[in-house]
Amino acid sequence: MKILLDMNLSPSWVSTLRDGGHQATHWSSVGDASAPDTEIMQWARDHEHVVFTHDLDYGALLYATNASAPSVIQIRGEELRPQFIGDLVMSAIRKASVDLLAGALVTIDPHKMRISTLPLGRKG
Repeated sequence: MKILLDMNLSPSWVSTLRDGGHQATHWSSVGDASAPDTEIMQWARDHEHVVFTHDLDYGALLYATNASAPSVIQIRGEELRPQFIGDLVMSAIRKASVDLLAGALVTIDPHKMRISTLPLGRKG
């Protein structure tokens, strides 16, 4: 899976995700660090990447735009370092892989995972 890491996550996630068999890219290596979320979403859509973020605004953007892509993985909680939650995130990505490839918002927190199929907005 091709995963684009948002600026609010450490670039150290790149090696964790690559070790798990994913193509991972940190936004800082492809775009302006101060780019708006909409630009990051558009890049991910154009390049068929899943956005990985700690920013809850991405879910709101998906809802507001009724978008069917890109998929977004958002992690919640205070501990964001891969050495502490890497196994949890990798397990969640494996479990949600079919949904992520089809279009989904996957929310991961320390106690549960929620998958919402895209588009999130009004259907029809």
